[in-house]
Amino acid sequence: MPSHPTRSTSSRAGIAHRRGASLLLSFALVSALAGLAGCKRGGGEAEAKEVKGPEAVPVEVAMATRRPVAASYSGTAPLEARGESQVVAKTSGVALAVMAEEGQFVRAGQVLVRLDSARAALQAAQSATQMRKLEANYARSRQLAEQKLISANDIDQIKYDLENARATNRLANLELSYANVVAPISGVIAQRSIKPGNFVQINTPIFRIVDTSKLEATLNVPERELETLKPGLPVKLQVDALPGKVFEGTVDRVAPVVDAGSGTFRVICAFAGGGLLQPGMFGRMQIDYDQRANALVVPRTALLDDEGDPAVFAVRNGKAVRVPVKLGYLDGAWAEVKKGIGLGEQVVVAGKTALRDGSVVQVLGANGKAEVAVATPKSKPAQ
Repeated sequence: MPSHPTRSTSSRAGIAHRRGASLLLSFALVSALAGLAGCKRGGGEAEAKEVKGPEAVPVEVAMATRRPVAASYSGTAPLEARGESQVVAKTSGVALAVMAEEGQFVRAGQVLVRLDSARAALQAAQSATQMRKLEANYARSRQLAEQKLISANDIDQIKYDLENARATNRLANLELSYANVVAPISGVIAQRSIKPGNFVQINTPIFRIVDTSKLEATLNVPERELETLKPGLPVKLQVDALPGKVFEGTVDRVAPVVDAGSGTFRVICAFAGGGLLQPGMFGRMQIDYDQRANALVVPRTALLDDEGDPAVFAVRNGKAVRVPVKLGYLDGAWAEVKKGIGLGEQVVVAGKTALRDGSVVQVLGANGKAEVAVATPKSKPAQ
C-alpha cells in the first residue's frame, strides 16, 4: 500500500535529524571544554609569570672587614744622584796613563790620569833654585843690617824678591801636581772621554763621576699637604725598570716655600744607593703620614662611580640597597668606611652597573657560579 513507504521515509529522516543535532551538541560541548582548558592554562601561565617575579642580577660581593690602613701621598719623579762631578784637566799634556774605567768605583783624591809633567817639573826646579838663592841673600842682608852696612830699603827689596820667588815656586809645584788628575768626589765612573796617548787641553772634561751611594727624588707637592709631609716620614718606592720590587726610603728635607705659579712645594725623598737603584730611573713614591691599625674597610671597587656622594650597594635580604657611606683614608685597594656599613656586611664589587636600588641579586662565587640561592616573591628558593 502506498502509505507505508511514506511513513518509513519520514521516520528515517527524523532519526537522521536527531543524530545531527546530537553531533552538533557534542562538538559544542567539546569546544567549550577545550576553551575552558585553554583559559585555565593561560591563567596558570600568567600566574606562573606573576609568581616568578623579576630576574635576579648576578653580582660578586665582598665583606666589610678590619685591617690596618695608612693615609698617604703618592707622586712620581725620576731618581737623581745626590752628587755628580765633571772631572776636567787643570793643565795641558799628553795622557801617559789612564787608571779608571767606566763603571769603576773611585774615591775622592784617587789618581785617574797621569799627564806628561816634564815641563812642569823643570819649572818647579827652576823656581826652587831661585828661591834658595834669595833665601841666602836675605840671610846675609840681615847680618849686614845688624852691622849697619846695608840700608833698610835694600833689605825690604830682598825680602820682597824672596816672597815673590816662594810664590812662583808654589805655583810651579801646583802646576806639577795637576799632572795627576784626581777624583774630586767618591762615586762611579759614568763616562770616560780619554784614552792613553791623547793630548789633553786644559779645562777639558775627561770623566764624569756619579755618587750613587744615596739617590734622591724631588716631588712637587700641592700646598694643601704642607702641614702633613715632614722630614723623616717613610717612603715606599717602585720603579718601572724593576717591577714587583718595593724600596724603602725617607723624606730627607722639605722646602717650605710654595711656588706662586704652580701652587706646589718641593719634597726631597732619599733612598740608599749602591744596589739595584740607579740614577735616571722613573719612580712612583708613596709617603705614609698617618696609620690606623684596626680600620673598617671595603674594597675600593665597591665604591660607586657616579658623581654623587660616596655610596656602595649592600646586599640585604637578597636585594641590592644603595647605602651612602662616609669615607676615611684610601689605602691602595682599600677604602676606610666610617659610617654606613657594618662589620661583615656584604657589598657588591662586580656587577654594579646593572643594579638599581632594590634590585634582586644572585651572589656569585669566585668561579662565577651561584653560591647563595636568592628567594624571589611567590616562589620557592632557587636550588
